[in-house]
Amino acid sequence: MSAAEANPPSVRTLAEIGWNDRQSVGGKGASLGELTAAGVPVPRGFVVTTDDFERFMRAIDPHHLLRVAIEQLDGDDLHAIASLTHDLGQRIKHATLPDRTRDAIVAAYRSLIGSDGDSPVAIRSSATSEDSVDASFAGLHDTYLWVRDEATMLQSILSCWASLYSKESVSYRRRLKLRELGVAMAVVVQRMVDARCSGVMFTRSPTTGDRSVITVEANWGLGSCIVSGEVTPDRFVVNKVTGEIIGRTLSRKTVEHVPNCDAGGVRSAPVAPERQLAPCLSDRDIGALAEMGKRIERRYAAPQDIEWAIAHDSSALYVLQSRPETVWSSRESPPVARPTARPFEHVIAGLSGRPRR
Repeated sequence: MSAAEANPPSVRTLAEIGWNDRQSVGGKGASLGELTAAGVPVPRGFVVTTDDFERFMRAIDPHHLLRVAIEQLDGDDLHAIASLTHDLGQRIKHATLPDRTRDAIVAAYRSLIGSDGDSPVAIRSSATSEDSVDASFAGLHDTYLWVRDEATMLQSILSCWASLYSKESVSYRRRLKLRELGVAMAVVVQRMVDARCSGVMFTRSPTTGDRSVITVEANWGLGSCIVSGEVTPDRFVVNKVTGEIIGRTLSRKTVEHVPNCDAGGVRSAPVAPERQLAPCLSDRDIGALAEMGKRIERRYAAPQDIEWAIAHDSSALYVLQSRPETVWSSRESPPVARPTARPFEHVIAGLSGRPRR
């Protein structure tokens, strides 16, 4: 065994990893590395690997007794799951990082933010079991936005590790009958995007499964507002073949998430009345998003759910995450617009106001 194999790196930059590194950087980290390698605009960052998580867990549970106990739980016994996971979560959150791990993370963090010590970062969980075509853990593990100092960054990593043992995550794994010894948590640390608007994009219709369209949902500010359900986003539907915007639904967007500059993190803020019904994406923005969605779908050769943000200062588009679409992949549905021999027939169908059959 080489020295590198005996002492794997605690952290790896996104530029160093790809989809084949899922076991060490988790689903989210591997996807971001793959996108970076493909030249997709992804905020710079690094990943705290599962090797550090495993070393940390061995100190807390050297004989894997807690994981064995979790594996024996009934996925529907939420009381037993809540009791065991609460105690374990608290132990993880209040533990001390080993010196080697802490030093490596701090060095990577300081390199990431450079001389601008006030640069905020996002801390995102990246479990080995998530973002696969067989299971979606979206929303079950912790994310911390607009983290502005070293101490909070380190504590957020511990909290991400602890979220692997939340009641919701464990009950989901038990229902899927996943092996606990095969599940681990990496953590992604990235530069924050100060978003003018952000949202999600589906490279197949989330309502019908139609693969001939791309659906974009968008709101002012940070995307956490959509994830939390505080707002109904604008929705745009784009024909993949022609690029035509074939559907527009503008919502009254009364709330946005913005940086909490005093305390760190994010806060809800009211949207000015004149912006509430205004579209938060231009046609140019929608076109750029659709092209990016098609590019990412080609990379993975499968429909994707994509998180994105457009920066305030530069209007640059960033991709924050791409995961396999899981709802329709297991029950393939024929597209609303059936494939045709000539792409022009899709144009004719659009002009007629109804799909060709």
